[in-house]
Order: sequence, then structure tokens, then C-alpha cells
Amino acid sequence: MASSRKPIPKPKPKAGLAQSTRGALGLEAVNRATSLPRLAIALSGGLDSVVLLDSICRLHQAQAKKSTKLESKDVAAPRIFAFHIHHGLQKAADEWLVFCEALAKKYKIGFDFRLLHIDTQLNSGNIEARARAARYEALTELCAYHGIEDLLLAHHQNDQAETVLLQLLRGAGVSGLSSMPESRVLATSAEQASSITLWRPLLRLSREELEAYAREHKLKWIEDPSNQSSKYRRNAIRKSILPKLEIIQPGASANLARSAELLAQAQQLLDRLAQQDGKKIHNPASNTLKAQPLLALNASDPAAANNVLRYWLKVAGLTMPSQERLQAWWLDLQRARNDSRLEWLHDECSIRLWRGLLQIGAAAKSEEGEWTFVPVPAKSTQGGLPAAWITKSKKAGTVEFRERSSAERLQVTASGPRKTLKNLYQENAVPPWQRQAPLLYMDGELIAVAGAGVSYPHLVFTGRRMLPEWKPASETRVPPGRA
Repeated sequence: MASSRKPIPKPKPKAGLAQSTRGALGLEAVNRATSLPRLAIALSGGLDSVVLLDSICRLHQAQAKKSTKLESKDVAAPRIFAFHIHHGLQKAADEWLVFCEALAKKYKIGFDFRLLHIDTQLNSGNIEARARAARYEALTELCAYHGIEDLLLAHHQNDQAETVLLQLLRGAGVSGLSSMPESRVLATSAEQASSITLWRPLLRLSREELEAYAREHKLKWIEDPSNQSSKYRRNAIRKSILPKLEIIQPGASANLARSAELLAQAQQLLDRLAQQDGKKIHNPASNTLKAQPLLALNASDPAAANNVLRYWLKVAGLTMPSQERLQAWWLDLQRARNDSRLEWLHDECSIRLWRGLLQIGAAAKSEEGEWTFVPVPAKSTQGGLPAAWITKSKKAGTVEFRERSSAERLQVTASGPRKTLKNLYQENAVPPWQRQAPLLYMDGELIAVAGAGVSYPHLVFTGRRMLPEWKPASETRVPPGRA
């Protein structure tokens, strides 16, 4: 008797893929100059990014044919870019770069790449996190260079489920369990003219659906051999844990991803609550916290105080501290006096308490930087140092940078007396960690002190003149997103 069993059909791509990529081309842009936005796709060469690239290019071509608003010059200019990040962690990485560049040529789109150098011997247990952070930074730089405002990543539903499990194993809270958002604005430097929005149009689609699409369109991609190694936690979850969960509970990956969506909504409510509870604590303009009101909130409602503190770190783009570290911070704050100074190093930044305010700054030494001379406009009434004197001193080698001692005095106003640097720092509210910049001397005389001022007796108000300015090597850092 013939078996009545029917062969299990291969999964077919849902309309969701077309809907997701079509939405990616729209990108919720209301005020764009054209109907076809300028965007970039992070292309690794793997299945996920190749499917995303193909679907976006197909829809883009279809929309371009229908569009009557674009001028010929807009059509000629590349509106889609593929960005590849060469990590250098695999022997075949050069071949992947060649593959991605050839793929971009096939689709007739723009292409660029960045080569990263990651020290695998340094903190080798955290290679994944360091490579991910470096990748986001490189992608952000590429977007800024090419004028890209929208960056698309190919994370899908299975990736989201893996991320949820990873965060659970780390003991993460609501924010961590929210995992990867479908869109968010990447932190950018002050020099960049516009922000960059990151999009994940495939986040609601499973890997099986992407494989079905790839088979239907006969796509080719490359396989990263490191994905087979279970020494990385994400791979171990992908290969060992999720398949077993799917056996116990079919649809486990989809359910985990759905939980991430619900937790993301809960996090939005927590952020809103943090803004309400922090009205008298958090200064959004300077992103500082008043220590005493924060401690008072912690005494009456520790959960609310923790929420305000975590929201503050989130605004600064920092990762969430562990519960142990958070408790240690609270103990330090409770023991500190009003005039105390505290400093915690966290996520490559420095969190400092000074004059009753918690603030986040660069962890780099503040003395790193350089003195520059900025020209003063001829019609300006602002004083400056004679340009001829600066040129002469530079040639003579008498422009010097000296470390601060305890005897220096400086007159910074026309009628004011010469004051000690300590008094000038206090009057200008210069934080202690910004008082270590080298002093500027010319011909053996103290000319300028960073944060305190310029020697008034040496200023002139006519003719070619320049004003000395101290430029720190690193300003307050806003890290690129890590999701």
C-alpha cells in the first residue's frame, strides 16, 4: 500500500519580504527631495545581506521606472550603496571583499569598504563585542563620507531570538531584552551635517523565508566558517539551543522575537517614566544629574532612581552597567559629601561627580591635545596676539608648552589683578579633570591657560592678530550604537 504521506513542501517566501523592503525604500520619509532615497546596505556577502541587497535593488529598479519626478542627473547618480567591512579575522576575508565588490558591480550600485585591525590577543573572550563596535563605527564613517542618511542591516527574526537568549543569559533587564529595534538613529559626531538612521527591514522574517527567496531568485552567497564554531556564544545558541527549543515549542524563535517587541514597548514606558521622575534631577541640555535629588529619590523609591540613572546612561549612548556595579555606585554616592569628587570608569568613558552634579566625559587624559592660533577677523573688536609676534616666536622656537606648577598668575581682564590659576579655574567653574592642559608660553612669558583665559597685557585690538585656543584630543564621546 502506498504511503499517504505527502512530501513536506519547501517554505515559500511570504509577501512580508516585499513589504519589508518596500517599506525600507520608503523609510517613512515625509520631506525627502525625491521619491527614491539615497541609502546604503551593510553587505557581508552572507545569505541575509545578499537577499536584502537583491530585494532592495529589484524594488528600486521597479520604482525608478515608474517615477516621473527624478531628473536625469538623479538617475545617473548612484542612490544605493553597498558597504563592506573587512574585519581581517578570517583567512578568506579578502575573497569576501572581492565577492561583495563584484556583486555591487552586477547590480550597478555604489560600493565602498573599510579594513579593520582587531587585536585578537587583547581580551580575546570579547572579540565579538569589539568587532561589532568597530563595525558600527566604520559603517557610520562610510555613511558620513558618502552622504548616506539611511543604513540598512540584514538582521532577521532568528538573529533577534538569539539576541534575546544572549541577554537573558547575561541577566539583562527590560532594555537589554528589548534587543534590536527595527529602526533607530545612530550616534554621530558633531562634525557630521546630518544624522544617520539604521533600519532592519527583515527583522520580522525568518531565515527559512530568506533561504526560500534566495532559491527562487537563484542567488549566490558566501558562508563564514566561523559560524560553525560553537566557541562563540551566539553560534552555540544558534546551533544547539534554538533547534532544541523549536522541538519543545514550535515557533520558539518567532515567540522570542515577539517578546522582544513587547519588551521594547515596555521600555518606552519606562523611559517616559524616567523623564517624569527626573524632571528635577536630569538636565537634558547638559545631560547631567543632580546628585542630592537623585539620592533622595533612591531613598524613597530605589526602582525609580535606578530607572532614572539607566535612562541617563542610555541618553549618553552607554551600555547598561551590571547590577553589582550599579549598587557600588549608589554606595559611593551615599558616602560622598556635597563637595566630594568621584570618578567611575564605564564603557570607555568617565562618569564624574563634581559640585553635586554627575556628568559623563571622555576617559582620555585631559592634557592630551594641542594649542592652535585662530585668526581674528579684521573688523572684529576682539583682541588677539599680534600675528607677526606669533610667526617670529615659532621660527625662534620660543613657543612652549609647560606643565602647571603652583606659582603661576595671569591677568585676563583690562583692570583686573593678576590671579592664581586656582582662583581663575574656580571662577570659570573649570572641572578638576580639565585643569591639566599644558600652559602656553611665548618668549618665556605665560600667555594663555586653557579654561582660564589669555594674558590681557599681550593682546592687541588692531591689525593682524590671532587668538590661542586649546583643542582637546577627544571631546565627550557618544559611542556608536551597539545593538
